[in-house]
Amino acid sequence: MLPTTTTMKIVDPQQADKFPMYRVTDTSGKVLPDAVVPDLTEDDAQKMYRTMGRIQAVDNIFYNAQRQGRVSFYMQNDGEEAIHIGTASALQPQDMILAQYREVGVLLWRGFSVQQLADQCFSNEKDLGKGRQMPVHYGSRDLNFQTISSPLTTQLPQAAGAAYAMKLAKMDAVTVVFFGEGAASEGDFHAGMNFAATLEAPCVFICRNNGYAISTPVKDQFRGDGIISRAAGYGMYCIRVDGNDFLAVQQATKAARELALEQNRPVFIEFMTYRRGHHSTSDDSSRYREASEIEFWNTNHNPMQRFRAYLEEKGWWNEAQETEMRESERAAVLTALETAEVRPKPPMEELFEDVYHEKPAHLVKQLEELKAHVAKFPEHYAGDGH
Repeated sequence: MLPTTTTMKIVDPQQADKFPMYRVTDTSGKVLPDAVVPDLTEDDAQKMYRTMGRIQAVDNIFYNAQRQGRVSFYMQNDGEEAIHIGTASALQPQDMILAQYREVGVLLWRGFSVQQLADQCFSNEKDLGKGRQMPVHYGSRDLNFQTISSPLTTQLPQAAGAAYAMKLAKMDAVTVVFFGEGAASEGDFHAGMNFAATLEAPCVFICRNNGYAISTPVKDQFRGDGIISRAAGYGMYCIRVDGNDFLAVQQATKAARELALEQNRPVFIEFMTYRRGHHSTSDDSSRYREASEIEFWNTNHNPMQRFRAYLEEKGWWNEAQETEMRESERAAVLTALETAEVRPKPPMEELFEDVYHEKPAHLVKQLEELKAHVAKFPEHYAGDGH
């Protein structure tokens, strides 16, 4: 039964206390007093940092490749590296990932190679998606990483359903779904949250609140206390975390996974961060924000610099290792790009595969019509592939 009162008071939520933001280190990378530090080995910590560096190498080279016209599209992850590797390293291989489009580091940590990234962006014959997706729309059955979908927020109801299936099957696994704060304005956000909460499904919702939904700043998106306040409205466990603090990200994700699995209930994490790059190569963020704003976040809230400072304090990293890492990662990405660029495209027939076990008559007819069209206008099509 609900508590009652005879005092009539209309509550203004904008005057209420804000959800606190969990941190382990300050912005300079020093561990805060009384903070609990995750139990990391030197080797693991170095691997995590190196993978963050790999994200940046991929971003820099493929962004430039798009500007050169070598790939049609690309989306960077600049400023969110700690969320990628902090979450991925806290999960288990059997956990199912449903990403948005800015989680390339999660795949890299799970074992997706830079060559596989490059093959997907070039839509060549080695692309696991057989050239049928836009660049950066990765997927891997072997790594339990669902193929990324372009329409915003479709992955949230799917994640709730997958988590409910895991619960019914009594699997030792959770579903983890990533999305930005802009996606929380879509109807599928509410459907996914409500399904997961009412069905008590072991799903970890991860919101990257990075300040912008393409060109729309958060001040124009909502008036409540971020996105985390909505989780409370659905009766969902929740925590707000400094998304630029690698140690806090990893620790919070691990705790959320354990809680979701133990209680068979969803957990919501809001990572506060900043998107330093453009939304995509189709966007020019200089039209809606000042360069000084980007520089402020890069200088004062840089997740890689922060984690590096922590490693250096422990004697686990130095300038020579930094130079070697940057050079080796750049060389590896360039090699992957050059290899992917010259590989042939998948056969045109692949467009009609993997939908039905046996192609129905209408698809057979479409394939015949396509072949006739290409034969009629050969000058407009490549000699092989599509």
